[in-house]
Amino acid sequence: MDNMNEVVTANIQNDLQHMAEVQQPLTQPKTVGGAVDFCLRLIAAVAILWVGMWIAKRITRSVKFAMERRELEPSLISFTSSFVNILARIFVIIIVLTTVGVQMTSIVAVLGAGALAVGMALSGTFQNFAGGIIILFLKPFKVGDVIQTATGRVGTVKKIMIFTTELHTFDNQAVFIPNGPLANGEIINLSDRKNRRAEIKIGISYGDSVDAARKVILDTLAADSRILKTPEPSVFVSDLGDSAVVLTVWYWTKYADNFATMGDIREALYKALPKKKVNFPFPQVDVHVKK
Repeated sequence: MDNMNEVVTANIQNDLQHMAEVQQPLTQPKTVGGAVDFCLRLIAAVAILWVGMWIAKRITRSVKFAMERRELEPSLISFTSSFVNILARIFVIIIVLTTVGVQMTSIVAVLGAGALAVGMALSGTFQNFAGGIIILFLKPFKVGDVIQTATGRVGTVKKIMIFTTELHTFDNQAVFIPNGPLANGEIINLSDRKNRRAEIKIGISYGDSVDAARKVILDTLAADSRILKTPEPSVFVSDLGDSAVVLTVWYWTKYADNFATMGDIREALYKALPKKKVNFPFPQVDVHVKK
């Protein structure tokens, strides 16, 4: 009986060894072939990534060039170019992943889960994207306009991108403002109108002639070619201060001349008014002493 068991055991061992010898030539080529196939896929993916990014850049440039030839608004050109560039790069990355062997269903599932997580973490970013859309279509300003934001920033709009707007201040600083707060806040477009009204306040001494001061001011304004004749400049008493009669001067200029004329007119009035015996008072207080 023991001999029979030994014979059966030996036969089983021989059969297992024979099966292993048969399967080894079949499995080994599959393993090597899979590695070679993966390497080829990886090389193809790298090549697709490099060529795809180059094509994405060319597509973005072509779209920008086509929009510039049609003379569309610079704000629309910058926004659309930025959007096309990001969309093309995402498309290239998806193709690279599928080339490596990642299934499309897996990509969709990962993108869905990632979109949910990213959406919760970056809700402000999507608000900036929506703000860019609002700015693009409602057009409170465009590239080249001078604006003042709700935070007090003043500068020239250089680019309107998907998430931010690039603003260059008068001291040549580049400021990137998120589109969400920019679209939801107060925006003052300083260059939207061709003509602007300037306001200057002049204080003269009590007892000096208001009419004489008004004539000097109007003559000074008339001598400056940058001051518009229509609407006519006006000078009126706006306040009776503690130590001065305050005259408010209104005049209109083109937008480009508005800030420059204010300094020049103040300097001209500082020189012209004293010649007509109209003085600028110093702050003073009258003190009455009772015995």
